[in-house]
Amino acid sequence: MYYHRQLEKKIIDIAEEYACITLYGARQTGKSTMVRNIFQDYAYVSLDDSKERMLATNDPELFLDAHEIPLIIDEIQKVPSLMEAIKIRIDESKLKRTNNEGGKPLMYILTGSNTHEIRENASETLAGRTAIIEVNSLSECEKMKIEGHDFVPDIDILKNRQKKLKPKNRYEVFKEIFLGGMPEYWISKLDRDTFFESYISTYLEKDVSRMINVGKLDDFRRFMMIVALRTSQQLDYTEIGNAVGIDARTVKSWISILEASGIIMILHPYSNNMAKRIIKKPKLYFMDTGLCAFLCGWSDYSILEASPMAGAFFETYVVSEIVKSIRNSGKRIEYLLYYYRDRDQKEVDLIYIKDQKLYPIEIKKGIGKDKADKNFKILEQYKMPIATGLIIDTSDKLYPLNKDAYYCPVGMIGL
Repeated sequence: MYYHRQLEKKIIDIAEEYACITLYGARQTGKSTMVRNIFQDYAYVSLDDSKERMLATNDPELFLDAHEIPLIIDEIQKVPSLMEAIKIRIDESKLKRTNNEGGKPLMYILTGSNTHEIRENASETLAGRTAIIEVNSLSECEKMKIEGHDFVPDIDILKNRQKKLKPKNRYEVFKEIFLGGMPEYWISKLDRDTFFESYISTYLEKDVSRMINVGKLDDFRRFMMIVALRTSQQLDYTEIGNAVGIDARTVKSWISILEASGIIMILHPYSNNMAKRIIKKPKLYFMDTGLCAFLCGWSDYSILEASPMAGAFFETYVVSEIVKSIRNSGKRIEYLLYYYRDRDQKEVDLIYIKDQKLYPIEIKKGIGKDKADKNFKILEQYKMPIATGLIIDTSDKLYPLNKDAYYCPVGMIGL
């Protein structure tokens, strides 16, 4: 069974404009399955194949000659030098089109699982020649097989989309949190422990082992568990290092690996010269709550829902769903999402910025309380317009708390 992805429309559109499309993201998020479903007539090769990888490494020109175009190349991060040869082929094709000698608009689709490495190489080597798209695990809209859109916390937009809302109670939401959105696990209903244990082992062996000493893999596995227990919290490199038994500099390096692999995302505090009392530490969030729950050792969604970490997981779920909805529309979250916390412990969970306007968002795992918007006015220090805020919770409809804030059901994200 194939679950259609929101990104498909974006990919089909840009296939008419670019000679190359580069998709990156965490393992098992469905990159290869999606492009092979969209472009079923395209040739396909995986650099997981040792013979193909060796040929691509030793003689990239011969490798490209051996495969017809248009071509899907999977696991491109295994031979990043291949991008230089692809660049030459694209430029040659462009010249032929200029001279009316043919040439195909879309020639290559590249996929891989090392976010930073692929994005940097593609941006530098294939600048102007490739569209770069990040792929995450399934969003809730994709799992429900309904059309999704990017989340915009504008009240008028949300009111128009509310007719598609299917409210979920807190227990239903936590079941979704527990399961996560890894396509193979979700679609095939595999044994949970076996799937995630295999996922982590493959990730460590194929991705992490390329970046750290193999003898440190057990430490890195323990590090992942410690970080999972701190999802939605501010990053404290020293505290994490003490818990794992490594120094803060190593923690910072390993956090970068998790981020580069698409396992976590980093949310930065919002700041300008007007705010001098903010805490400058970023927050981290796992992008798949199912993986995070497995690493934390939770064995059942009802136990997780009743645990002291329930609030952290609900916040992680909300933030990751918002991020997925934005990325699934082909947009980047940089300069769009932030959070606020100052030394007086006043906090705004999310700040969405659009058209130089601040949209404050509070996240509550239960039904929002009367004073849930109490810190929104702290943002007035930035001397920017503040839009109507949201309290995202498990309520069943969009409803005003007051003239400056609305309760927003979590199910509205992505509709």
